[in-house]
Amino acid sequence: MGMKPTSVLILVTALHLNFSATSLGAEFDQGLVSPAAMTTGNTLEDFFTAALNTNPNLRIARERWNIGSARKDQTNGQLLPQVNANANISDNDRTAQNQTSAYTGERYSVQVNQVLFNWQAFSARQQAYLLEDASEAEYYANLAQLLTEVADRYLAVLQAEDQLISINSEIDAMGNQINQIQDMYDLQLALITDLYAAQARQAAIIAERVEIESMLTISRENLRAETGLDVGNLSRLPALTAVDPLVGSLDEWIGRTSENNKQIEARTYAFEAAKKQVSLRRGAYLPKVSLVLQHQTSNVGFDNAPFPDRTDTNYIGIDFSVPLFAGGTNRAVVREAVSMRNIAENELRQTENEIAENARTAYFQVKAGESRIEAARLLAESTATYFTAMQRGFELGGVTSVDVLNSLRDQFQAERDLQRARYDHIRANLVLRREAGVLTANDLLDVSRRLNQAPATETP
Repeated sequence: MGMKPTSVLILVTALHLNFSATSLGAEFDQGLVSPAAMTTGNTLEDFFTAALNTNPNLRIARERWNIGSARKDQTNGQLLPQVNANANISDNDRTAQNQTSAYTGERYSVQVNQVLFNWQAFSARQQAYLLEDASEAEYYANLAQLLTEVADRYLAVLQAEDQLISINSEIDAMGNQINQIQDMYDLQLALITDLYAAQARQAAIIAERVEIESMLTISRENLRAETGLDVGNLSRLPALTAVDPLVGSLDEWIGRTSENNKQIEARTYAFEAAKKQVSLRRGAYLPKVSLVLQHQTSNVGFDNAPFPDRTDTNYIGIDFSVPLFAGGTNRAVVREAVSMRNIAENELRQTENEIAENARTAYFQVKAGESRIEAARLLAESTATYFTAMQRGFELGGVTSVDVLNSLRDQFQAERDLQRARYDHIRANLVLRREAGVLTANDLLDVSRRLNQAPATETP
């Protein structure tokens, strides 16, 4: 794949995020914004940027990519000429035939070894290239996973805030109903049981608000834990947002997973690398051939006997070695490599099945979400109209207070159902594109653009 890890976050910023290029471009240093430069996040871009800086899984994946690149360079280096220089200086005191001689011995040599044939080294180099590609694909799989998780947690906070705003509005509306019933009771136009029923309904809504407040606190903490940023006034989803229909059939989206998904790509490279490992282990049965070049200058001979003159020796030769017997070790390591290859193959099949199932589920969720949003919108409009009619009917004595309270409950429940349907549709769309391997900057920018409404006037 040929991409250097040192440039990966620059690529992420330019191609995968491309957020706020003017304001953030000057702050990037090798693709990173200092985590200390931002403590509170308001936009989706803020949290994306912070997650890229702080997420441990993404950093681990990047370092594994670095390791893969280093190992590839190591295997390449083993096939290049190996040059060694040696120097030996010694004081010698030699006695032979009752004659003693003392002299300083010197020996210098340079040796060059070049692999001509080594099946194991060749296979190791091919395997290293595959493993580097696998680690690169794993990095981008982690990146896509991280971005969708950040978006999901951001949307969870927004959804909880919207629910809290809705429940507060319902409590206010319920208070108005209680006041109205109280006034009618004072005029002996309503029963005391009507008042008690309204107060009980209000107490239940207040209890539900406590649960929503707890959910909001947890959602905010989850987003902070993922990105390291405190949650400020978030950009919100407008009340009215057009839903674009999903283009493409189920088979087309499933086909994209096998073509583009980075997890499948990583597993494919790992499987190919495992096959190379089998080839590497079988290479132990093959001969190894190397070219050896050597030059030596010395005044020391056999058994450290002095030469009257220095000697220069040049040597060129072919080193040929053939393995004959290794005690069964080679056969055992081949069996191990074959089993590891089989495991890698089944892991690939398992990943393909899981990704296809995830994509299938997300596809149906997106398609169903389109209908759910429209149905929920119609229901919200009709329940609002129905509540208005019930309230007017109660004032005229045509309906009971219970009918009014039920219609009020249905109105706000329909409102929250519509909110949930909209957020679920965005989530499912991102998951589908992630599993299909086609999550792009435009998809993320589209979500960011949709969250362009001014923050709420009051922080929930």
